[in-house]
Amino acid sequence: MAPRGQLFPRSVRWRLSCILGWKVGFLILLTFMGDRVAGQIRYSIPEEMKKGSVIGNVAQDLGLDLKRLRSGRARIVSGENIQYTELKTDKGILVVNERIDREQLCGDVTPCSLSFEIILENPIELHRVTVEILDINDNAPFFPNKDIMFEMSESATIGAKFPVESAVDPDVGPNALQNYIISPNNYFILKQHANPDGSKYAELVLQKPLDREEHPNLPLKVIAVDGGNPQRSGTVDINVSVLDANDNAPVFNQSVYRAVVVENAPKGTYITTVNATDADIGSNGEIIFSFAKIKGSTVDVFSIDENTGIISVSGLIDFEKEKKYELRLEARDRGGLTGTSKVIIDVSDVNDNLPVINIMSFSNTVSEDAHLGTTIAVINVKDVDSDKNGQIKCTIDKTLPFKIQSSLTNYYNLVADQHFDRETTSEYDITIIATDSGSPPLSSSVTLQLRISDVNDNVPLFDKNSYSAYVTENNSPGVSIITVSARDSDWNQNARISYFLEDTKISGNPVSNYVSINSETGVLHAVRSFDYEQLKELHLSVKAQDGGSPPLSSNVTVKIMIQDQNDNPPQVLYPVQTGGSLVAEMVPRSADVGYLVTKVVAVDVDSGQNAWLSYKLQKATDRALFEVGLQNGEIRTIRQVTDKDAVKQRLSVIVEDNGQPSRSATVIVNVAVADSFPEVLSEFTDFTHDKEYNDNLTFYLVLALAVVSFLFITCLVVIISVKIYRWRQSRILYHSNLPVIPYYPPRYSDTLGTGTLQHVYNYEVCRTTDSRKSDMKYMQPMSQSLVSVDGDGADTPQVEKQLSGNCSLMSTLVSNIIVRSQFNRCSCFFQNFNLEQMARLWLSIAPQCRCPWCWEGRLVNFVAMFFMPSFTR
Repeated sequence: MAPRGQLFPRSVRWRLSCILGWKVGFLILLTFMGDRVAGQIRYSIPEEMKKGSVIGNVAQDLGLDLKRLRSGRARIVSGENIQYTELKTDKGILVVNERIDREQLCGDVTPCSLSFEIILENPIELHRVTVEILDINDNAPFFPNKDIMFEMSESATIGAKFPVESAVDPDVGPNALQNYIISPNNYFILKQHANPDGSKYAELVLQKPLDREEHPNLPLKVIAVDGGNPQRSGTVDINVSVLDANDNAPVFNQSVYRAVVVENAPKGTYITTVNATDADIGSNGEIIFSFAKIKGSTVDVFSIDENTGIISVSGLIDFEKEKKYELRLEARDRGGLTGTSKVIIDVSDVNDNLPVINIMSFSNTVSEDAHLGTTIAVINVKDVDSDKNGQIKCTIDKTLPFKIQSSLTNYYNLVADQHFDRETTSEYDITIIATDSGSPPLSSSVTLQLRISDVNDNVPLFDKNSYSAYVTENNSPGVSIITVSARDSDWNQNARISYFLEDTKISGNPVSNYVSINSETGVLHAVRSFDYEQLKELHLSVKAQDGGSPPLSSNVTVKIMIQDQNDNPPQVLYPVQTGGSLVAEMVPRSADVGYLVTKVVAVDVDSGQNAWLSYKLQKATDRALFEVGLQNGEIRTIRQVTDKDAVKQRLSVIVEDNGQPSRSATVIVNVAVADSFPEVLSEFTDFTHDKEYNDNLTFYLVLALAVVSFLFITCLVVIISVKIYRWRQSRILYHSNLPVIPYYPPRYSDTLGTGTLQHVYNYEVCRTTDSRKSDMKYMQPMSQSLVSVDGDGADTPQVEKQLSGNCSLMSTLVSNIIVRSQFNRCSCFFQNFNLEQMARLWLSIAPQCRCPWCWEGRLVNFVAMFFMPSFTR
């Protein structure tokens, strides 16, 4: 390990300072792209560093702390089979993992660099690291052959050139082959030349004519020297054999030949033909073609026919390894003279390599609410072909909510292009296709399976917009009424629905007093027994809430209608039935067939057919006299009333509803068949069945009758006295000061509806200055005249005033002479009559005599004039 603050061990530092004096530098380029961070670092190190040697502090250079390296699971990704470097995440440094031989890694390519990527996750970061491998002078130049044999004619001219086999030095730059040195001699000098690729080769140049007889063999030594420090060298021994004179060397017809060969061309494929001529004849003119060795492996790829000069393919041509071949040609005659040229063979690329897809990082689950541009995966695609054959285009299905974005070279990001909806699609199979631009194009693909995690973004939805249910009244508490159901298209806990009743009021009471709901099943139960007559329907709101965070909910209206049962019997409103009172309807004996006696009025608080009422005559004193309307309850006569018919008629009417089973009520109707009230009174006075008289009311009634009797006798005495007095007077007319006040009795109307019979009795009273000529005339009842009870008196019959002498007409309309109980407060026949009404009643029924001159008529007339003012007050 290097000491603290030093990058390399001491041995390495000494080696670097002594040999190369290299410098380590780095270039950091940070690029921020959306939610990715891409950086690029460049280091320079010498080759042959020991394993574990520090290359650089990655964490410091990238601005990352060690916790980020560990939490992001930082790792090195490279496409090489050999992992030359290693990332120490606990220290944040990059160290050498394997021996790095620049010559083995890059050959003669400069600069030589090693590139790889460092990937961090959560969030994804991608950083490219380039390590430049600097050459050290660790290889000495060497010649492929240790001994070189030259045969030269003694006739070789001064300046003749003899190429020397080139030395090979795997190092590059200043450490590569720099110079050739020839051992001292009198005949040759060494001239250096450079190839287009920068390599150097040497030629022996004859400076002095050869003399085979003096020196048949000339031993030479050539030294190849590089430019390293310390300098390294290689030596080859050259043995020059001087031959007999061959004055002309072969000459190529072109100094440079060019040809093109297709990659992967089969062996034996023709490339080109080279040609050379020699002016000599015989064996000195026979030319042999060959390649001059430049690189050890290149000559194995091609072959040349030594006689014809045809160059053909002899090995595997791979464009990805070598794009161009430059070969030196030799044409040697039998005399040893050589002509040189070169051929440049360009290799045309063939689209023979599929793109290679590598998944650098991939999250197989993404949230449903992921933002647009969220990186799903990072992929690396490589194609070793060149030009169009190496141009790659990555595509995915356009219907998928993703897109491919290019980041670094050969790196692509798969990002979200649309918002996800797990309820629509919960899983995606993403096939990434990498296609090059060759002809025909080659492609490769990889399929990623991505799952969408759920987010609570859907409210529960009820199956219906509103619910309606029916429940029969008098139900048992706890009975199931209706089931509400909601669906949530989310998943798992987000789709778990609970049901609740909204806090509302029904008739001032909480809804929980009436119904409850099962929070899991949505079943509504009745908490109490319902009564249709009190509550006909319930309107409540049910909330469905899911189990997400935060929870979502929706409401639905539920209408529960109470169905009626026939649990209430009909109620009779009229005639009113009381415990101690007598109700009677009066029918005149002159009533015709179909005469409306009264109408039974009943109601049923139930509804529907349970409230349809029918009326039947159950019992009657005389069934042949009355009938009851089945639907309207009207009691009518079915024959003419005769004198033989009993005054007291007792009818029992049953009222039934239409329910199942039906319920009924019975009402007793008392009918009085009579033309006048006294007849009715005399008959009904003996009514003793179940009558309970009020003691106080009886007392007042007796008192009233006594007072009336007293007043009657007093008035009678006074009248007789006055009449006698008047009779004795002369027939001189006098003006009576006793006022005549018409009497209008109280009007009774049926407050319970139609069906009450209204009878009008008319009395005509004529008064003159002579009391003996006064008269009261009883008129026939007018059953068709009605007396209105309206306050404005619009329908009150007007009293016609007929002027006949000094007579005035007073019409007294007595309506509703029906003995009945008012407002259900009476307990006997006369309970509703006060003293004033009793007097009026007496005045109505007393006069039976219609003679205008009898004393009874005068008495009635007097009583009317005397009492009416007080009564009206």
